[in-house]
Parts: sequence; structure tokens; C-alpha cells
Amino acid sequence: MKRYDLMHGINARGTFLVSKECLPYLLKSNHAHILNISPPLTLTPRWFASNVAYTMAKYGMSMCVLGMAEEFKERGVAVNGLWPRTTVHTAAIEMLRGPEGAKYSRKPDIMADAAYVILSHKPSKHTGKFYIDDEVLSKVGVKDFTQYACYPENADKLELDGFLPDKYYKSKMY
Repeated sequence: MKRYDLMHGINARGTFLVSKECLPYLLKSNHAHILNISPPLTLTPRWFASNVAYTMAKYGMSMCVLGMAEEFKERGVAVNGLWPRTTVHTAAIEMLRGPEGAKYSRKPDIMADAAYVILSHKPSKHTGKFYIDDEVLSKVGVKDFTQYACYPENADKLELDGFLPDKYYKSKMY
């Protein structure tokens, strides 16, 4: 239960708490956004099968997107989720996969660039959405994603991240 409590304390509870505590400051802004790194909500059993606690914690963050987007939209605060299509080489991937994890992952820069695009949107027009990193960038004209691959020679062999809707696993993109 310690691990469960830790995951929920950081992911779901942390998202809820920080969002609520920041709200008074966001309400003073004319360009207020909350952007959670949280997956699109899909009730695909395979994500729950071996990761029930983690899935619940991440989906708790996604539920904050849905609920807070609706709650705050009339107050001018956009709330959205951003999720990577492929694994992103972070400390978590390094811990799970070792140094080999980088070979089939993208650099964190892709998430930063996608976040910039999302946060540049007018809050009243873009709220309650779940974005996928490379789709965000494609819509603003990025065509070559090789620059984001940790190993450019593997740019067409990247590992898909978890929690994506089935349509991503059925495509031949990666």
C-alpha cells in the first residue's frame, strides 16, 4: 500500500492540490493554462492488467483534466492533458529499461515543444483536450521528427508509450 499511496499522492492528489492552490493566481491571468502530463482516458483492460495502481493514478490526473476544464472554463482557465506517442527518455525509462531505453525513445524536447504550442493557444478555445505530442507539432508544420529521436537511426523504430488509444497500435507508424 505504500507504493500505491505514493503513486496516488504524487499523481492524482498532487495534480488536484497544485491545480487548486494555483487557481487564485491563474484567475488573475489573461492567459491561464494548466497542462497535465496525463494520458487520454481509455478504458482498455490491458493498461489495468499489470498496472492497476499506476493506471488509476495516471487516470486520476486525466480525470482532473476533464473535471477542471469544465469547472474552470467560464473563469478563463484552460486545462488540458499532453501525452507522448512514444516513450520519452527520462529517468523513469532509464530505471525501467536501463541505458538501452534511449535507443527506441524520443528526447524530452518533443514534450517541451508540444507544451509550448498548447500553452500558446487562447485558453477559451482549447480546454478539456487530450493532446498527443507529435500530433500537436504536426498541426503547426513539423514534418520531420528525426530530431527528437535519441538515436536518429531508430526514428522509425520507436517504442510506443502506454495508455494510448488502440488506433495508435494499429497504425504502421512505428
